Amino acid sequence: MPKVKGCFVAATGQHVGKTTTCLGLISGLLKKRKQLAFMKPVGQKHVEIEKGVFVDKDVLLFRDYFGFKEELSCMSPVLFPQRFTRDYLDGKVREKTLKKSIKTAYETLGVQDKTIIVEGTGHVGVGSIVNLSNASIASLLNIPLIMITSGGLGSSFDSFSINKALCDANNVPIAGVILNRVLSEKREMVLHYMEKALSRWKIPLLGCIPFDPFLSKPSMKDFETLFETTLLSGEKRLLRYFRHTRLVATSLETFRTLMSPSQLVITPANREEIILAILTKHWDVKMANPNDDLEAGLILTGEKAPRPSIIEALRKAHIPMLYVPLSNYKVMEMITSFTVKIREEDKEKIREAVTLVEDHIDFDIFAEATGL
Repeated sequence: MPKVKGCFVAATGQHVGKTTTCLGLISGLLKKRKQLAFMKPVGQKHVEIEKGVFVDKDVLLFRDYFGFKEELSCMSPVLFPQRFTRDYLDGKVREKTLKKSIKTAYETLGVQDKTIIVEGTGHVGVGSIVNLSNASIASLLNIPLIMITSGGLGSSFDSFSINKALCDANNVPIAGVILNRVLSEKREMVLHYMEKALSRWKIPLLGCIPFDPFLSKPSMKDFETLFETTLLSGEKRLLRYFRHTRLVATSLETFRTLMSPSQLVITPANREEIILAILTKHWDVKMANPNDDLEAGLILTGEKAPRPSIIEALRKAHIPMLYVPLSNYKVMEMITSFTVKIREEDKEKIREAVTLVEDHIDFDIFAEATGL
């Protein structure tokens, strides 16, 4: 069997932007008339698509957005459910079987001369406890690796060096580096000096993707996931985003002066005067122009849940609201440390990510570096 062409997309850490980068990378390669397939050999976050059938979430995103027709079992051959590592260490799961599943899936995807984009999980060492690190899988498949790193300089290069060491130990060539979330005011400096730093290993810089705050904005759907709850009103606004987030602990008079469109308000559920002020403003906007919307959202907090009459009023206004029985401080702490992931149903964010990445990768250098 001829060697299947592909490249492994890894990262220096979690939440660095592998999925975002893969979206733009695949889109750009498809426009160059490449026959492609997508694979995530090891999945940690997965969903049940039918009884007893589980698939990695990212695989569903790529299949549905790009219309890939390959078998899901090949695109997502190995999953790490709960207790997986313990079962492996107890001898209930065989390493040889896992590697055979990945290798067979990769070769099956490569029929008809398709090029495989393989997305890793976490940093290069993730999966080492079961001998399935990203580096070892890239070695198993005998393909070059592209490394995604955050768009700084010193700390980014340090992280890259650590991950490169594991690639070297597994004889995996790093074909290039892509910087992600680079601040516009530092772009020229980072580009200049990162290229200098990488030159010691003759590794090319394939792209420099700017920071896009929209891709980091959580929707009400993300807050449902974060707080493990569901909306009590405004279900049709599940994917609503907000330009501003305001924790309200001030007087009603002060709050009225601070109200603005596209604002997420976090306040205790017993602050009904704040909630009613939002409702009043919402209907004022609608009265002035039925096509306009205040685009408000609410996260209500505290030990006391909102009264049914308040919930009903928010439902009539279609204002998305969820209740979290935690303190304001704890809610804000959780939101601040939360990292947004691109969802299959969030087409606007997917389109934004594709355009952003595609416009900032040098596909000519990529083709030369990877041989694809």
